[in-house]
Amino acid sequence: MAERAVWLADEAATVNMGKSLANALKSVPSARGLVIFLHGTLGAGKTTFSRGLIQGLGHRGAVKSPTYTLVEPYDQLEPATWHFDLYRLGDPEELEFMGIRDYLAPGNVCLVEWPERGAGVLPGPDLDLTLTPEGEGRSLVFEPRTEAGQALLDRMQEQSDSAAGGQPQNLDRTDQD
Repeated sequence: MAERAVWLADEAATVNMGKSLANALKSVPSARGLVIFLHGTLGAGKTTFSRGLIQGLGHRGAVKSPTYTLVEPYDQLEPATWHFDLYRLGDPEELEFMGIRDYLAPGNVCLVEWPERGAGVLPGPDLDLTLTPEGEGRSLVFEPRTEAGQALLDRMQEQSDSAAGGQPQNLDRTDQD
């Protein structure tokens, strides 16, 4: 499975990349659900990317970081989406007490910021995303871990190519919208 990287010049580009992944999610169904891990330091853009994805799935209104609540439900979306921020998680076992297995139900999408804090309880991701601040922007690396994760990246690439008028594009470009 091939890793792909993209340069995101600013916050708007980060939101737009989240929306691109949302469009791919809509067209690549997974009966077992999808788990997407978001890695990066504080301020790297994890919640900004999540906002773009959640709005891209049709949410109208604010998308806040679930830093204190650990999870923010967007179960009215299609697919139902759960946004986790595990930064303040004291022990991975707390995930069992909050019913993590219920969120990982078939058909759901789980976005997980700070997944390393849930190690040993969380399942492996379908897609690993790593955001790294660089100058005024950030780099974003997509690493598919399952066939479903690879299908999402392939669909994003197809949509990017279609938006470019059939001319092959690469997710590694800096002008993604």
